[in-house]
Amino acid sequence: MKYIALPTNKNRQLSFYLAMEEYVAKHLDEPDCFFMWQVAPSVIFGRNQVLENEVNVDYCRQHHINMYRRKSGGGCVYADMDNLMLSYVSDGDKVGFTFNKFVQMVLLVLRKMGVEATGTTHNDIMIGERKVCGTAYYQLPGRAIVHSTMLYDTNMEHMLNAITPGPEKLEKKGIQSVRQRITLLKEHVNLTLDEVKMLIRSTLCDGELMLTDEQVREIEAIEQGYLKSEFIHLIQ
Repeated sequence: MKYIALPTNKNRQLSFYLAMEEYVAKHLDEPDCFFMWQVAPSVIFGRNQVLENEVNVDYCRQHHINMYRRKSGGGCVYADMDNLMLSYVSDGDKVGFTFNKFVQMVLLVLRKMGVEATGTTHNDIMIGERKVCGTAYYQLPGRAIVHSTMLYDTNMEHMLNAITPGPEKLEKKGIQSVRQRITLLKEHVNLTLDEVKMLIRSTLCDGELMLTDEQVREIEAIEQGYLKSEFIHLIQ
């Protein structure tokens, strides 16, 4: 599997990486591609979710947390520079197969870290009874895109306040708070985030494909679609 690299380490907003996934799926002739990214505090919610039902909009505005809609389904996620976003693009149109393949790759990496983890039928990755990694998926013709959030660390105050799962969801899961159903990878390993990134890449990828400046500009053009009002809620 090829690791897709950018020509510069410029920090970009979340919409760029969603566009990058789409560009890789549509334009790169590689059967399996993977890359990792980190962003400033952001909330990303699924294509069918109602923003106000899932996100504490007032809190996000007060704390300069941007809100983005993705094209995949699934739940609402908080991301910042202390956790890690994973993107996997693969040939094929079998949802279950692609999800299982991705989950198995992440479990392999965690085992190499000495962490016993399991996958669930909802495509979450658990350490014990707590989630450390969640995934979402969408399909393009002949190509599958899976993206995932690995909770190495995070601003817990922002995570707990920016996302509002609602009492019905909490009651259904039999928990009292978001914190009771997640765990942070740093609590289970003696690795820095950079060391985790290096281990993931060396385990899963056997080569690199560096994008050109022209390809980056093409991604930025796709990104404009994610910056439309129905996809993004930027805090000025």
